[in-house]
Amino acid sequence: MNLSAPLSDIKGVGEKTVAKLDRAGLKTIRDLLYYLPRDHEDFSRAQSIKDVKPGRVIVRATVSNVKLSRKRRGLTITEATLSDATGRMRATWFNQPYRRTQFIDGKEYYFSGNFEFSYGRYQLMNPSAELAEDHAERSDEITPIYRASYDLKPKQIRAILRNLELYVPLVSEYLPERLVASEKLISRADALRFIHFPENEAQIAQARERLAFDELFELLLASELNKRENNKLKAAAIPFDLAATKEFVASLPFKLTNSQRVAAWDIIKDLEKPTPMNRLLQGDVGSGKTVVAGLVACLATKSGYQTAIMAPTEVLANQHAETLVELLEPFGVSVALLTGSTKKKQLIYERMASGEAQVIVGTHTLITKKAIYYKLGLVVVDEQHRFGVKQRQELLLKCGALMPHLLSMTATPIPRSLQLTVFGDLDISTLSDMPAGRKPIKTELVSPNSLDGLHRKVEAELARGHQAYYVCPLIESADPDAEAKSVKKEYLRLKNVFKGYVVDFLHGKLPADEKAQKLLDFAAGKTRLLVSTTVIEVGVNVPNATVIVVADADKFGLAQLHQLRGRVGRSSTQSYCFLVTSTSAKPTQRLLEVEKSTDGFYLAERDLELRGPGEIYGRMQHGDLDLQVAKLGDTKLVAKASRSARLFIESGENLLEYKELYARVQKYQKLTTLN
Repeated sequence: MNLSAPLSDIKGVGEKTVAKLDRAGLKTIRDLLYYLPRDHEDFSRAQSIKDVKPGRVIVRATVSNVKLSRKRRGLTITEATLSDATGRMRATWFNQPYRRTQFIDGKEYYFSGNFEFSYGRYQLMNPSAELAEDHAERSDEITPIYRASYDLKPKQIRAILRNLELYVPLVSEYLPERLVASEKLISRADALRFIHFPENEAQIAQARERLAFDELFELLLASELNKRENNKLKAAAIPFDLAATKEFVASLPFKLTNSQRVAAWDIIKDLEKPTPMNRLLQGDVGSGKTVVAGLVACLATKSGYQTAIMAPTEVLANQHAETLVELLEPFGVSVALLTGSTKKKQLIYERMASGEAQVIVGTHTLITKKAIYYKLGLVVVDEQHRFGVKQRQELLLKCGALMPHLLSMTATPIPRSLQLTVFGDLDISTLSDMPAGRKPIKTELVSPNSLDGLHRKVEAELARGHQAYYVCPLIESADPDAEAKSVKKEYLRLKNVFKGYVVDFLHGKLPADEKAQKLLDFAAGKTRLLVSTTVIEVGVNVPNATVIVVADADKFGLAQLHQLRGRVGRSSTQSYCFLVTSTSAKPTQRLLEVEKSTDGFYLAERDLELRGPGEIYGRMQHGDLDLQVAKLGDTKLVAKASRSARLFIESGENLLEYKELYARVQKYQKLTTLN
């Protein structure tokens, strides 16, 4: 029997189990050997509940009072009480609704997870759960913990794998032997044996290092190959026009920051090359990315090329169009806006096709069949993580024989470790300093017991002629209008609190034209306090707004809180962000991080540590990174794999000779390629 043999050939695997395995995508012996445990536990280290201290813990307990609730779109919370002879503790699982029916009354389970302060109390967060009787005979061994899926229990997976141990030596090496030896890695077969059947923690560490290296090597090799393939493509070389650049910079009502000048020069040098630029411009909220884009769009126009600027929302597209009209039209550059709400689309299409429209700002409308360009030389994609790879490619392919240059922009700072991996095929420029005169936003945590004092602070800003946002979390329940009602409830309450001011509300379920009008009223100063969901998170620029209040702030992610805070502080006036906690208990770690720092790059690193990468920045919208072992925050291993990927290419080895590696690398290349 070989590794391609079906699992139905394995002794003890019946038809029902085969059906469950098949639904989980596990069809062959090879599939199951590569179904890696998410963790390992030594249940002999279980503690009594009374002895538990904050940190990683294992307890043996019974379960009661299991409750499932839906807090907001995409978030379910399951809570339960764990008990042993010494005491009780709370356990909470996020987005694991199956936990509600998992536990049997009176049965004991091993629970393993982090005991930490969260949501106003100490509790066990997202613990794994294993029926204690399943480990009665081997409670002193290290146990691999597998993800339960499609009614497959970890116990079943372990039992089947024990019957597959004799097939592990058949696993062949899929990296060059030279590379494995030079990096002092164990063999792939040994890695799988140690990860599934470990005798000690040292073997687990060796296995994880090898398997994580493989995952990172595949990803980084794909990124490096993409970069080299991109250099073979042809693009329009846009020469640097010194006079036009000086004139543009001199016309600005402010001085460019040092990082804006450096980023602009990086882009200008890329535009001069006959190969397509593939650069990411990252800068915190309010750092001036649009001005840099305006400058390079001006240079493209002076060379006879059009620029397309694509934004994820109509609000953001409108904002960019207004800014670019002010920046570019004094130089004779024609700016057109094309969104779903544009009334005279046909006229805009004609101006684009004739070349009369030189800079076209829009949403997905820019990639429809009717959108034909005269001479597209530069594509700017703003908040690029909100677009899929396919959408960006569709815009790039509207250029004919020559590829346009691509400038992606994001206000979501990217941790250095992710720059090396997910964005390894990009050149990156960073706007690290803020425009002159901007003051750091003062951030303050507020207990729900202190709302009266908070209201006085908000009213003081309104009395000075300023404006304020009041953000509520998204809530999902059986009532489809729950989100709107939650905002309306606060809207009605705050109307009574701030009687002398115009208060309005905004949420995602309003018709597009009504949302747009409410935002226009706020931007014009007609509305003084806007009660909203996170629909205002991106693309709303009201310099007169100096206060943002985030209700139930502990229900938001760290990165999202930073984005929301960026709605204020957009002028030289001192601005404030008040984060109202759900309870009066000790605030969560991420709230403390947001309170102490306004540095988006520091917060991005902390977010990666606290939350993990997830689907960060949308590069995986048309596929998955599928990292089972590797952690993108492991910068040493990332650097090691990056170096090995470059050396592999430079050695001239034929990737096609390594069929399994070739297939994996091809998958990653398709996720990020320009062509």
